Amino acid sequence: MEQNWNEQLLRFLAESPTAFHACRNLAERLAGEGYTELSEQEDWSLLPEGRYFVRRNGSALIAFRIPKDGVKGFLMMAAHADSPSFKIKEHAAVPTAGMYTRLNVEKYGGMLCASWMDRPLSVAGRAAVREEGRIVMKLLNVDRDLLLIPHVAIHMDRSVNDGKKFDPNTDMLPLFGDAEAAESFDALIAETLGVQKEDVLATDLFLYPRTPGTVWGASGEYLSSPRLDDLQCVFGCTEGFLRAKAGESTPLLCVFDNEEVGSGTKQGAGSSFLQDVLSRICESCGASLRPCLARSFLVSADNAHAVHPNHPEYADRNDRPEMNKGIVVKFNANQRYTTDAVSAAAFLELCRRAEVPTQRFTNRADLPGGSTLGNISTGHVSVDSVDIGLAQLAMHSAYETAGTKDTEYLIRAAEAFFGSAFLRCGDGITLE
Repeated sequence: MEQNWNEQLLRFLAESPTAFHACRNLAERLAGEGYTELSEQEDWSLLPEGRYFVRRNGSALIAFRIPKDGVKGFLMMAAHADSPSFKIKEHAAVPTAGMYTRLNVEKYGGMLCASWMDRPLSVAGRAAVREEGRIVMKLLNVDRDLLLIPHVAIHMDRSVNDGKKFDPNTDMLPLFGDAEAAESFDALIAETLGVQKEDVLATDLFLYPRTPGTVWGASGEYLSSPRLDDLQCVFGCTEGFLRAKAGESTPLLCVFDNEEVGSGTKQGAGSSFLQDVLSRICESCGASLRPCLARSFLVSADNAHAVHPNHPEYADRNDRPEMNKGIVVKFNANQRYTTDAVSAAAFLELCRRAEVPTQRFTNRADLPGGSTLGNISTGHVSVDSVDIGLAQLAMHSAYETAGTKDTEYLIRAAEAFFGSAFLRCGDGITLE
């Protein structure tokens, strides 16, 4: 079963070069399992035991099931579909040195720039297209090796191995072709879409690495691919959501966009998306939102740092996550992660009952880490919340590494979570 999950994960990663593609693939997966897509522009009439999902912006999605006996509380797992990349500007072609054409790009999120160099890249995203008097959104993927960002040879920059600061406006522009290619990028995008060039009105296009994911290591214990952060959690949460048995609480799978740039968009965790969906569920099912929230729980799933083989000193002296050793529960005194004693105990006990191994993560006290979805979401929907992830190396690299056992651990934990019920008892929680 473990190898099967890895094959499915690698397929999902390969088919999801952008958040738009990941969201479409999730929608197709849910529809195939009998889920009905809802529109935010229409009234909702939700039925007991109904299965539903709703998309926003084509890059964020929330799926849920209505319990047989009505809505009493919510069990939510949140992950994000975006990854650091380079966004292509509207006027893309940059004639260079009289002999090359590069593409004009800007950074999206905080990536390890060097990892994007000297590897085949391509372009994917969406375009707004004029079609029969309407503006329609179309996904596209130029599915071939198309671009490359070349390093400067060491003979010309002897200091490159002494610590290089990359200028994204100069060093990170990808090479597209020779001087004659300057007029061909827009035509290529139109050809890929199957439309006339003048009908492409605007685009959201990103670079993505073409290097395929793979399983490797002495015993096949590691898995490497682009976009593991955070599509590995998206995949694991989705599969657990679909496998879970019906329980008393209403399960929600939440996949947001734009986490890598702060979540402050209409489709991010900092938006009203989750609150809007919860409110509409309650309105349609005759439930009161506030008591339901008091009986709710959120798991924020975003990958975590494994101890680095070359630099173990960057890890905390005691909390030292390992790949293939289970789900990482994240703690931070300054609330970059939402985990507290109550939420940690509830989630750890759930995993113990499901026979899923767990471990703990804290940053070194002198190395503050980043934040994630939990504390952003709970700013809009105040519920008990725990931050978790799967241990990985080279986070925000163009090619990241994780363990081959951990995806299945997350699936099993998500399955147990979505089939449970969390009830507040004073300052504690009853887990059923």
